[in-house]
Amino acid sequence: MNTATGAAPEVVDPRSFQRFADFYPFYLKEHSHRTCRRLHFAGSTLALVCLALLLATGQPGWLLAGLLCGYGFAWLGHFGFEKNRPASFKRPLYSFMGDWVMYKDLWTGRIPF
Repeated sequence: MNTATGAAPEVVDPRSFQRFADFYPFYLKEHSHRTCRRLHFAGSTLALVCLALLLATGQPGWLLAGLLCGYGFAWLGHFGFEKNRPASFKRPLYSFMGDWVMYKDLWTGRIPF
C-alpha cells in the first residue's frame, strides 16, 4: 500500500512494453534501492572481468563465472534489498539491455551510486 496516497501500488507487467525506451523508466523504478543498484554494478563489473579473462585465456569456465557474478549479484539485490522479482524473468532482453544502460548511467553520474 502506498502510504502517501493510501492506494495500492500499481502492478506493471514488464511484458507490456513494446519499446526499450518505454521499459527503461520502469526498470529504474525496479532498482530504486541504492544497495540493489550497487550490487548490479558490482556484478556487471565482475562479469566484464570474467569476459576479459575468457578472451585472454580461452577457458570457457570464465563464461559461467561471468554469468554467475552478473546474475547472482543482481538477484541478491532484488530478493534481499529491493524485495521484488527481477524483470529478467519476464523480459530478459530488455532487462539485459537495462543492466548495461544503468551501468553506464551509474558510471556517468546520471543515476546516484
